[in-house]
Amino acid sequence: MNQAIRNSWIVALAMFLAILCSLTYVQFFAANELNANPINNRQLYKEFGQNRGSILVDGAPIAESVPSNDQFNYQRVYNNPELYSALTGYFSLVHGSSQLEQALSDELSGNSDQQFYDRLVQLFSGAQAQGASVELTIDPQLQQMAYDLIPEGQRGSIVMMDPKTGDILAMVSKPSYDTNLLAGHDTQAVEANMDQLLSVPGLSPYLNPATQSLLAPGSTFKLVDAAAALETGKFTADSVIPNPPALPLPGSTVSLPNYTNGACASRSEADIQFALEQSCNTVFAQIAWEVGQDALAEQAEKFGFGETFSIPTPVTASSFPETEDQAELALSSIGQGSVTATPLQVAMISAAIANNGVQMTPNLIKTVRAPDLSVLDEPEPKVLNESISPGTAAQLTDWMVSVVDNGTASAARIPGVKVAGKTGTAEVEGRGDNAWFTGFAPAEDPEVVISIVMENVDLATGSQLTTPSAQKLLEAVLNK
Repeated sequence: MNQAIRNSWIVALAMFLAILCSLTYVQFFAANELNANPINNRQLYKEFGQNRGSILVDGAPIAESVPSNDQFNYQRVYNNPELYSALTGYFSLVHGSSQLEQALSDELSGNSDQQFYDRLVQLFSGAQAQGASVELTIDPQLQQMAYDLIPEGQRGSIVMMDPKTGDILAMVSKPSYDTNLLAGHDTQAVEANMDQLLSVPGLSPYLNPATQSLLAPGSTFKLVDAAAALETGKFTADSVIPNPPALPLPGSTVSLPNYTNGACASRSEADIQFALEQSCNTVFAQIAWEVGQDALAEQAEKFGFGETFSIPTPVTASSFPETEDQAELALSSIGQGSVTATPLQVAMISAAIANNGVQMTPNLIKTVRAPDLSVLDEPEPKVLNESISPGTAAQLTDWMVSVVDNGTASAARIPGVKVAGKTGTAEVEGRGDNAWFTGFAPAEDPEVVISIVMENVDLATGSQLTTPSAQKLLEAVLNK
């Protein structure tokens, strides 16, 4: 009898341990896999009923969960949504999530590894789950100002960064949209809203144009050419290059014309400083031929081309083509042909030059805090690339200052401040131009880097919307 009781106890204990192990495995080790299962609608509905953490800018929530009177308990609400939609993305019962709502979903929902102890307490106490809050590096005044400088109906993006840390100070794009339209609990209304948003020309609720839109960078790419010229040792500040009004392209019947709106025609030969000041195409095509495809591609890679990373939202890799075609290489050297770059990538080129050749990893996150305000994550500045030598960075800075003082970027001048800059115009077949500006200030100790692109504009409109806007934004930073 005692043996039978003992055996029963052993079996009962074994079953209890098996159940406990199974629950532990499901709750803590298999949770992420089960949560990510696309057919797990129960998890989506559960998350929709949770008190999801806030996304904050300067302490104020731009995304938060508020109590609701329906079966979900909480409603995701976006404040000033058009200003921040490309950053926050959406948290939708119908369409899932995007951008920060997706990239930091574990933290916002309370399911990150750092929140394991909190989940354990909630499991045994029955307390309501609550996600962590995420504070961004964005400056709200700069964000608003940058957004307002893109006219309604104009497609464009502006990125501002601290070159010494990689912190993103402003990142805006138009057209924008109201993320609240996709966060509602009425699925039919949400579907209708998405259909309406997808019908807006140039708008994709799925993407952040500043980090995922690939555009021809135009003459801003000449900064890469100039860097390669110096880094290979094949050119110096004193080098003089032929500057014809048009350059015949090998293997073709066409010629590459020089930029006609500057003063390129005033010189038959030019050094690199003058060529940058006036954005002389034929000079940079010859530089590309001299340094060669491999060296130019390597320099582009050192500036971040071809590299995929996150900020923590996804950044699409910019592209420099592999080619042995000299005509295509000439077009690539002026940011045309198959060269593509995101607005963030163009800012990153200037950031590397501004930071003595060291390119920092761009970052949107200031802190991640648990509900009790303890810090779960506080990203430290990280080096992404050693792009160029300090000497090359100093020379490029001097040349970029000359572009503002004496060349095509004169509208970026700030009295009493040295501003470094480069303009760009990329022709888009069948449409208008993409107008660019990138630069930084003050040149001797840069506080901020900027890139601006306005898409599908004529030359005059592009000039009005880029360089003067950069001047206003750079001055706003310096006056803080």
